[in-house]
Amino acid sequence: MSRKNKKGLSAAELSNFCGQVALILEAGLPLYDGMETLAGADTGSANADMYASASKGVTESGSLYSALKEDGRWPEYLVEMVGIGERSGQLDRVMRGLEAYYAREDRIRSSVVSAVTYPLVLGVMLVLIVLILLWRVLPVFRRVLSSMGVAMTESGSAMMRLGTALGWTIMALVALVLIAVVTGVILLRTKHRDKVLSLAQRLVPSVHRVNRKLSASRVASVLSMMLSSGFPMDEALEMTAKVLSDKDAASEVEAIRKGLDAGKSFAESVTETQLFEELHSRMITVGSATGREDQVLGKLAGLYEEQVEDGISRLVGIIEPTLVALLSLVIGAVLLSVMLPMAGILSSL
Repeated sequence: MSRKNKKGLSAAELSNFCGQVALILEAGLPLYDGMETLAGADTGSANADMYASASKGVTESGSLYSALKEDGRWPEYLVEMVGIGERSGQLDRVMRGLEAYYAREDRIRSSVVSAVTYPLVLGVMLVLIVLILLWRVLPVFRRVLSSMGVAMTESGSAMMRLGTALGWTIMALVALVLIAVVTGVILLRTKHRDKVLSLAQRLVPSVHRVNRKLSASRVASVLSMMLSSGFPMDEALEMTAKVLSDKDAASEVEAIRKGLDAGKSFAESVTETQLFEELHSRMITVGSATGREDQVLGKLAGLYEEQVEDGISRLVGIIEPTLVALLSLVIGAVLLSVMLPMAGILSSL
């Protein structure tokens, strides 16, 4: 299920928009004519005003970057990449890349949602069932036994108290987990998205590794495009830092710039950081020695992108079975919490 709110487009819609703009550019049409046609074709949709605003901005300024930035509802990464595409003269290539990027993001989000939805629904049902058992069923048993004049043994009373306490504890823990997950999902749709992702990276090492590879892919892709268009390395690094949401990666790009200012070569500066893996840093060294940094970085961008997709696929693949296994343990504990009081009641008869 794609993310969608009043402030912007879903990942699927962003992919579609980028693909349409790329098609306009590849066909050789003037961008303002193409954007006007695109806005007219989208009249009546929930986000028609965004297309109309972009079309108007392109007509007035002649720049898609200025139009999207002025609107304020487009993702920062998309806006900055469009700016780089315009400055490098490769806007069509950038838009095709963004089309694939947001299509992949939509697939990933759909996979995560499908993997998490079933265990969450099961958890909600579990909380409701335990609540009914503890709040309604067990008290009825106590009242029935009391009316029958049946007194519980000391061991039976202890088992009932233990089972009841265990049931309430499990229900509270499951409820807290559900609340935390729902809260995290809601915060991902707000301005606190980066903080939530940062917390997830600290709690789940595999998320951190995937994010680092994604940042490395972005750095390599942008640098390759800028260098192949004739931009100086210092300016290319400056533009690259602006499109990174990962502050650690942005700091490492700045460290590379400082290394260049200190008289070091690009390859030496890259090797001193942890932005790329050691093998890939050596590839950059070879590329620098042959004057083909742009080609090597382009290849690395593709390699890291494949690693990101593989890493996310593995991560998503373990979410559902892990959650189902945990919930199975919880269900077993809940059954035990119900059976213990029952055993206590039976032993008192």
